[in-house]
Amino acid sequence: MTSPSEPSAAATADVPASSESSEADATAALVALIPSLPKVVLHDHLDGGLRPATIIELAAEIGYELPATDPDELGRWFVEAASSGTLERYLETFDHTVAVMQTEEGLRRVARESVLDLAADGVVYAEQRYAPEQHLSKGLSLQQVVDAVQAGFAEGIAEAATQGRSIRIGTLITAMRHADRGDEIAALALENRDNGVVGFDIAGAEAGFPPSRQASAFATLANADFPATVHAGEAAGVESIAEAVHVAHACRIGHGVRLIEDVTADELGDKLGTLAHWVRDRRIPLELCPSSNVQTGAAESVAAHPVTRLRNLGFAVTVNTDNRLQSGTSMTRELTLLVEEAGWDLVDLRDVAVTAAAHSFLHHDERSALIDQVIRPAYMAARGGRHRA
Repeated sequence: MTSPSEPSAAATADVPASSESSEADATAALVALIPSLPKVVLHDHLDGGLRPATIIELAAEIGYELPATDPDELGRWFVEAASSGTLERYLETFDHTVAVMQTEEGLRRVARESVLDLAADGVVYAEQRYAPEQHLSKGLSLQQVVDAVQAGFAEGIAEAATQGRSIRIGTLITAMRHADRGDEIAALALENRDNGVVGFDIAGAEAGFPPSRQASAFATLANADFPATVHAGEAAGVESIAEAVHVAHACRIGHGVRLIEDVTADELGDKLGTLAHWVRDRRIPLELCPSSNVQTGAAESVAAHPVTRLRNLGFAVTVNTDNRLQSGTSMTRELTLLVEEAGWDLVDLRDVAVTAAAHSFLHHDERSALIDQVIRPAYMAARGGRHRA
């Protein structure tokens, strides 16, 4: 992987213009290839991926007031509001998306369109997460919420297939960490493990609401052999990640960007702390979300985002969108930014796709098929042409 750091003036003076041009051409060629490459996203919020036009239409139906009623203007508002630099302000934007997701029809439409948008972006497998407890204000039960979302996913998968795009969706049921309904939501997830639900998550304000508050829910899930991922290491530091790993028995870490705080460096190189060693040694994957992490202040820029350093150190890193609406992003955009700003190459892109598939909550044989029959052949074909890694 090439370094994201800028070369010195002396170094650039010695680089022939033709060499710089060739490098730029190679980057442009790889960027042009990204939309067609198969992608896997493990951290994508259903209520963070709505189409602005859909929000406007659904809001009009229920008489809900929005910050803007033009799709382009509303889309810009979400990105700007989410770019304040704090997770708390970022989370406030969800008031508007959740407000229009309170009916079966609204939930089905949002879920269907989410699948179509992901498939159009080249995503072949996605784990979509949402918190059913946030969609009860119009009288729906928790199970009715799940049923409506699953119906929308099924419709989206079928419609994508008619467009020649194959995509599979795994659902992650989320409990809001401040609401203390973890036991109830964990039970809901288990009740729907044969209805497309593949895992459990906790989300929301991280600081002050550690995973240990939901310890009994995580114990129930572990005893039922049901996987969990935990938002940790985004707004809170390594102590939050430690609880996710040791108290919640998390199979993956949602974000985990602040694990870099347990990595130091001196003249001899990088040195991992105890927790960093534990996470790396046990291949606990990190669901890193570059653009989102920059927006919330967890990273300074995509070029300086810890995902590159962590990957170079051998951590199991994955690249994700988090909230496509609030970040104005897609998997294609996230990967493009890493290529253009952090020096990633085709092998890096392949490796994070394989890592994501390998650590999805699909069963082992299904993961293997996804990797061996979809991801590797596509990247092999890309390497076979002039786009060599």
